[in-house]
Amino acid sequence: MIHFVLLISRQGKVRLTKWYSPYSQKERTKVIRELSGMILSRGPKLCNFVEWRGYKVVYKRYASLYFCMCIDQDDNELEVLEIIHHFVEILDRYFGSVCELDLIFNFHKAYYILDEILIAGELQESSKKTVARLIAAQVLLFHSFIMQYIYIRIYS
Repeated sequence: MIHFVLLISRQGKVRLTKWYSPYSQKERTKVIRELSGMILSRGPKLCNFVEWRGYKVVYKRYASLYFCMCIDQDDNELEVLEIIHHFVEILDRYFGSVCELDLIFNFHKAYYILDEILIAGELQESSKKTVARLIAAQVLLFHSFIMQYIYIRIYS
């Protein structure tokens, strides 16, 4: 099971968090501080797995972002690396070569994509086409909602 997902920039700024296990706000802050310090200080030649508090943290750097997932000790690290890569491929497909700014200004879309891939810390959808289709449907629904809202505000 995936306990949480973190996207951290090289400067240590958190760009996205998703928590699947209960953590208080104070614990979340402490976890982010600990893990970002630990992961950012590691050399590029070291492996992408870190043991932490009885869990394993699997991370992968893509451009200026570190994609991190915390899993149980007995979970398969390579499968989680594939999930991270799958998430990045879908982000790339949606944003057309995703960058940190895409996630900053369109964080809600990144959350939509993550929610289509993972539910309750487990892989839900492995098909890139299906995820792309579902995200496109959500975007159309959102745009139609905005258009209706504007129409009501103007003509009421």
